Order: sequence, then C-alpha cells, then structure tokens
Amino acid sequence: MLAHWRSGLPLFLLTTLAPFFAAGHSFENTAIVRTVELGGSVVHVTTTYAVKALEDGASVYTIALGEKEKESTSWLAAKIKGQSVKLHVEQHSLNLDGGVYLYDVNLPAPLKTGGTTNIVVETVQTHVTYPYPEEASQKDGQSLKYESDLLVLSPYDTAVQRTKIRSPFPQIHSYTEPEVEYTQDAAVTKSGATLTYGPYKNIPASSSNQFAAEKQQRIFVHFSYEHPILEITKLERAAEISHWGANLNIQDNINLLNAGPKLKGHFSRLEHQSQSFFQRPAPHMLPGLTLHLPAGIRDVYYYDLVGNVSTSKLRTTSSVPKGSQSNQYSVLELKPRYPIMGGWNYSFTLGWDSPLADSAGWDKESGKWIVGIPVMTLIPGTVVDEEELKIILPEGATDIEFHPPFPALLNRLSTHITYLDTTGRPAITLAYKNLTDKHAGIVYVAYKVPLSAHFKKPVVVATALLGVFALAFVWKRVDTRIQKQK
Repeated sequence: MLAHWRSGLPLFLLTTLAPFFAAGHSFENTAIVRTVELGGSVVHVTTTYAVKALEDGASVYTIALGEKEKESTSWLAAKIKGQSVKLHVEQHSLNLDGGVYLYDVNLPAPLKTGGTTNIVVETVQTHVTYPYPEEASQKDGQSLKYESDLLVLSPYDTAVQRTKIRSPFPQIHSYTEPEVEYTQDAAVTKSGATLTYGPYKNIPASSSNQFAAEKQQRIFVHFSYEHPILEITKLERAAEISHWGANLNIQDNINLLNAGPKLKGHFSRLEHQSQSFFQRPAPHMLPGLTLHLPAGIRDVYYYDLVGNVSTSKLRTTSSVPKGSQSNQYSVLELKPRYPIMGGWNYSFTLGWDSPLADSAGWDKESGKWIVGIPVMTLIPGTVVDEEELKIILPEGATDIEFHPPFPALLNRLSTHITYLDTTGRPAITLAYKNLTDKHAGIVYVAYKVPLSAHFKKPVVVATALLGVFALAFVWKRVDTRIQKQK
C-alpha cells in the first residue's frame, strides 16, 4: 500500500522527501568523527556517530553512503561504541535519491527524547588507491594517491564533523586543501602522518543529490607506501571431502597481480642482487609471501605453469582439537621463481590435505555431518577481486544444507564426477567478489550419507576387478589363431 502511494507522487517530491522517508525516527548528530587508515589495495574506515534522539521510541538510525563510496565498500558493520555485538544493518531496497545509498541500523534499545548513543560503523574500501606515478624503475620508491569525498553524508543535521586520514608512513607528498563554508578556521591541518579535515560545524542534512552537487568535494592524498600492492584477480578454491580416506583436500588456483607502479624499462638482475645484498629491496617488488595455513596439514604442494616450485619452506604444527582457543597454525614461506615487479602477474596452485576430523563433526539430533570450509586463505592487505569456491561432497550425500558467513553473489548445486564414481558427487559452488581480511570466514555444510553410499565405491571396485578377471578368464580360453596347428 505504501509503495503504491509513493508511486503516485511527483518525482521531484520523492527526491525532496527521500531523506525523511528513509530516516524513520528523528535524530541529530552531535558529532561525526571519521578515521581513514590508508593502505595499498585495502583501506579501513571507521566512522563514529554521536547521535541524539529528538522523539521517543527512536530505534532505527539511518546512515548514508555516496555513490562512489558505495561502489568501493566491500564490507560494512555497525556496533555501539564499547560493545562487540554487531547491530543489524539493512540496505534500503529503493534508492529514491539517485547517488545516495541508505542503510538502517537497528539500535539495541529505543531511545527517549534527548537520549544519546555512539554508533561505530566500520567499512573496508577496495581499489580506492592507485600508483602515482604509474611507472617506476627498480631504484625508485612507490607512492599512491587516495581519493575520497570530503563530507560524511547523513540524513540528519550535524553539529560538528571531522575526518582524520592516517598514512602508514610519515611521508605525505601533497594533499587537497579545500574551501569549506562550514568553518572559519583552516579546512585541513597536518600533524606528522595524519591529516585532519575539519572540524566543520552546523552541516544540514546532506543525503541528497542537490547537496552533493553544491557542497560535496573530492579530496586527494598523495603518500609514500613501502610495501607491494597485491591483488588476487581470480581465486578458484576446491574443497573435496572424503569419508573413506578421512581426508579434506583443499586446492587453490591463484592469479596474483602486483598492482604497484609498472616497471619502467627492463628488469636488471644485477640491480636486484645489489638491493638484496644491502637489504634495500624496491618497495614495489614482491620477493615472496608468508602464509598461515591450518594446523595438522600434510602433503602440501605448490607449483606454477612450469612445474613444481622447490624454493618454498613449510613449518607444520600438530592438529588442534575442535573448540580449543589455540592459535597454532602452519607457516608456508612461499617464494616464486622470480621477483614479481609492479604490473606483473604470477599464477600458481597451492594445495594440501588435512584430517577430516579437524573440520568435521557429527550431529546426533539431525543425523548429519557438519563440515567447516574456510572461504579463503588470508593474505594480509590483499583484495580478492573474484573467487569461486567449490565444495565437493561424498558420493551419495543427501539433505544438503550450507550456511556461508556472508551472502554469495551466486550459489548452485551441481554434480562432480571423478574416477571410481557411479552417479557422481554433489558439489556446491559459491561466487564472491571484492573479498578482504574481513571475509575470512567459514562455510558450514551439513549433509547425510546413507549406509548404502559407503558401500557404493567398494562394490564398484569389486565389480571392476571381477570384470577384469572374467574377461581374462574368457580371453585365455578363446582360440584367436587364424589357422589351427595339426
């Protein structure tokens, strides 16, 4: 009924009233403080809203993201300051005002008139920095540019607002010095590796295209960055569950990209050896990776398009009991055949086996097996542009359920056929985009395996062997000679 009533309103009226429809209850922001932690492929943003209710029963607070901010945000979570429980956040299904996206945050308890609380919203942004300059020689350093909106959008009036941008390294080459009407002091101040935009005072409700067109500004920060910028353009993870072997095999096909400045000129092995000797490698060069793999793994393999790579080192630990709080893990020092310079790609395959008991459990009430499959192996500071996760269940598995830690863009159930299979194995495929360190969760899969399914493979093997023996027995007694001897 409400949607039908809205459809009858003129378009300009919908645009004008959009913030009031979205906001639900009436609030005002006594202060907004945003902190931006700059990085390579991934940038972490924390925004604290100090809010005050203007009416009784205020329980739904609305936050706003600009169009470019929404495109670059891969993860968003909200909580009350000082608490660890995440609040329920729901995006509006109808975007009435073009370039502004609204999210409702459900407070744990309604506020009375004049009641206050502090809401902390954490977001992770990807692909918001880029190399500048775009090319660099082996002797050059590495610098990045970060681009963002100046003002934090909100459907409520804001008394004071400031944004702090922190560089991981002290050298900031340049930054935008805007002209803002909401302050009489300096629009931006610099202290070491921190830029502070604001405080800006008495900002009206800003979640509208008109405000963005008239008041919003884009700012740039040019800063030094001394680590390689890594992206995984494509990740294909296959997890195969075997009850006969009591084994879980995980294999990753990884396309890795060094997204730093492209190498200017030719690669010099002499320059590389000189930098390695003096322990001053180029910041945009990737000599290797250190990965944390699960405890208790075995038969680890690592190869690329040429073949097996033997320059890596592995330190394993014993299996950790389920439910324990131990932080033990295996360490793999992965070293490619050659140093990966800016703009270079490196494709490789990494896999291992682990005891199924480390990841699986039996639920007596439902009569199902429950297995936990990691979404990905975390490489700190790296963004995964695309991932396809395929979970291969035992042959004959039924009543399949799966619970990912966050929704997938695509999920489907198919059949995977390999050697000694008859009807094939059920397989779950999940597709994701723009994954970061916040997405390193577990997909829980529940299924039943009938008793008959356990005997299917032995029957197939026995039948195949009996068939071979029968064929040999018959073949030995058949006379295949063209002419019989007299």
